[in-house]
Amino acid sequence: MYVAMNRFRIVPGKEQEFIDVWKNRDSQLKETPGFREFKLLQGGTNKEFTLFASHVIWESEEHFNTWTKSEAFRRAHANAGSRKEMYLGPPQFEGFKAVL
Repeated sequence: MYVAMNRFRIVPGKEQEFIDVWKNRDSQLKETPGFREFKLLQGGTNKEFTLFASHVIWESEEHFNTWTKSEAFRRAHANAGSRKEMYLGPPQFEGFKAVL
């Protein structure tokens, strides 16, 4: 199992807009070989930002890497930079292999 996470720092007041972007996104993950589960998680808020994390479980790191090189990945991320006013910097990726 492999877990791919991105952490996002979102401008306060833009949380629902950010959630709506994810709701309306055509990710095609459910049709992607090796995909198991997706969650969008909302963390705490401070004066600077609200923390969100996308959390995707894959059968393996190889399945994840294959998806990142696919046309479906390019389509799902085509408008990622069009709403820069929501983000305080780029997302921070973290990948984890299951060891237990």
